[in-house]
Amino acid sequence: MNTELFANRIRTVSDWPEPGVQFRDITPLLRDGAVFHALIEAFAERYADAHIDAVAGIDARGFIIGAALAYRLGCGFIPVRKAGKLPFDTMCESYSLEYGEATVEVHTDAAGAGEHVLVVDDLIATGGTILAAAKLMQRLGAKIVEAAVVIDLPGLGGSARLKESGVPGFALLTY
Repeated sequence: MNTELFANRIRTVSDWPEPGVQFRDITPLLRDGAVFHALIEAFAERYADAHIDAVAGIDARGFIIGAALAYRLGCGFIPVRKAGKLPFDTMCESYSLEYGEATVEVHTDAAGAGEHVLVVDDLIATGGTILAAAKLMQRLGAKIVEAAVVIDLPGLGGSARLKESGVPGFALLTY
């Protein structure tokens, strides 16, 4: 797998969304059709034999990667949304941010007991969002295959928190 191909399409935006933050932007990667295709193929190759029943993509960039990957793997897609965005019965999980709290939710019938679910997002920073999504899947009785991201920012502690929680993680790139 040529991770340099992906790394060359990651844009760093300084001081966004607040001063001191080095935001890793995947939109140039998504804009390049050949590279986006290679990204989905890299994930598909990793999970080809994992017998995944559904990919849970986290709002919003996780939707893009997750939906394309679910299509490629021939499995279902589960949207993990910000609170208040889903129309049916939901369950939610709140988590801490550096500056407050946030909540994600899924439909109560999003996954079934024993289903193998892959959780996907663009990156893992402090780990709150991806851990909340994994907890939601576990509360529904699903087995987490892995939490997969394009970018890991280990200096912010999220991948360590993921490991400590017992959720296996995978990242294509580390910054």
